[in-house]
Amino acid sequence: MKVFLCAALAAASLFSSTLANASQFNVRIVNLTNGIWYTPFLVVAHPDGTSLFTIGQPASLSLQTMAEGGDISALMADAQAMGATIAANPAGGLLAPAMSTNVDLNTDGTANTLLTVVAMLLPTNDAFAGLNSVVIPTDPGTYVFYLPAYDAGTEANDEMITGGGAPGAAGIPADPGGYAGTGGTGVAGADANTNVHIHRNTLGDTDSIAGASDLDSRVHRWLNPVVRVIVTVQ
Repeated sequence: MKVFLCAALAAASLFSSTLANASQFNVRIVNLTNGIWYTPFLVVAHPDGTSLFTIGQPASLSLQTMAEGGDISALMADAQAMGATIAANPAGGLLAPAMSTNVDLNTDGTANTLLTVVAMLLPTNDAFAGLNSVVIPTDPGTYVFYLPAYDAGTEANDEMITGGGAPGAAGIPADPGGYAGTGGTGVAGADANTNVHIHRNTLGDTDSIAGASDLDSRVHRWLNPVVRVIVTVQ
């Protein structure tokens, strides 16, 4: 078993470029957090030279739509335009803490040699977990990746649950776990770094009816990594 850590400064490929892609493989996704739920995951095998997001660059509108509201349809359209092999929403909805999901992909006859996995963290303003364009190995075995949480840089991390989620609409859509409070005044203004960057985590507080945040610091905080992705090549 090979283990890799996908961090902020990771290169787009974590494997040697001499490896060809496997045509059939399984992708398992594990939620490593205590109180974070994931919106539907998007799993994409796509050609070399293409990507769904770039660390250190502004988020596309498609990525913003996913990172702020969990809607993967625009990213799916981007992937389809690449000729990608796509698996959308393998969990059939939200992925709860400690839960996992998996999907089989078949890229036979395609040029899809790179793997990307993305989903929004709930409850956050614009945080998402991302495996970014790693080369799909050809050698049989199990390959494990640990994913950090990224900040899309598109929305202030005010930590206020307002039902927002559309691009440009402030606030967090919801807390699926039901631990959030109300009455927050807003933790943070606009990001100083408006490019895609490593998320600085939620702050939260312990006041369920007031305070600066609607999030509970005892439940909703995390430490990277936040997702484990296991690629199994037969």
